[in-house]
Amino acid sequence: MTPAVLGLVLFASVAHALWNIAAKSVSGKGYAFVLAYHGLSAILLAPIAIWLLASGAHEFSPSLLGAAALSAIFHIAYSVSLQSGYDHAPLGVVYPTARGVGPIITIIIAVLFLGERPTPPETIGAFVVIAGIAVVTVRPKGAGGGHATSSHGVGRGLAWGGLIGTFIASYTLWDDFSVNHITDSPLLYFAVSEACVAIIMALGIVTIPGGPSRRADFRSIVSGHKRALVTVAILSPLAYLLVLFAMQQAPVSLVAPVRETSIIVGTLLAWWFFGEKNIAMKLTGAVVVVAGIGLIALG
Repeated sequence: MTPAVLGLVLFASVAHALWNIAAKSVSGKGYAFVLAYHGLSAILLAPIAIWLLASGAHEFSPSLLGAAALSAIFHIAYSVSLQSGYDHAPLGVVYPTARGVGPIITIIIAVLFLGERPTPPETIGAFVVIAGIAVVTVRPKGAGGGHATSSHGVGRGLAWGGLIGTFIASYTLWDDFSVNHITDSPLLYFAVSEACVAIIMALGIVTIPGGPSRRADFRSIVSGHKRALVTVAILSPLAYLLVLFAMQQAPVSLVAPVRETSIIVGTLLAWWFFGEKNIAMKLTGAVVVVAGIGLIALG
């Protein structure tokens, strides 16, 4: 992985962590908030997509629409399962499991089925990054979390985390295939995908059970959470667009683990802004992650 591509992914990680900090301020209105920020992102990206098509730089095709629609389904499944996981199991189990399982599945499939062959230092570095993330996200016994840390709660957390991680790997691998084989414009692809997410979720909010309460949540978010909504709507697509560009220039088996360094940034920001404890272990994990990134860069 070249320094330029590594810089793209690391910058994306910072943007990802920042929008997650903003999203943390909105609670209990998951579906409506996801619809609101994806909808705003789609609106912001629409003029760019129209310009790309009108200028003749890129073409719209049924294959592009189909690929973007499938990507949208994967992203919706990820977002909805993430919210459900946090509602039914400890955050300290769901989050690290999901962020660890996603890159591991991605690496295995990329190597076994997609023919990617990272160098030995890059392979070691990828798993060192994942190990460092595990150190950062581990919660010591007795730490608060809103859910009982019983074996039953841990089991549910591992199950939800595994499901979420599977969706992370699914959209990562599919998007990598799409921007390398279906379209050469990550920007147009992502703009169409965001529009598909917004349309599918908007249809869902009027057809699935509990629609009236979700529509009330949507109005509440638009009127009372403007700062968080705009922040996420801008930084979330920016972060993932940088990842899509990176996946055109580097193996997905390396991009996937490096982009999870957002956990490190987010953890340190949470410590800085919210006074979270256990900073010594978090810094130790950060050092491990940096070592892993160094191996990937050298490879």
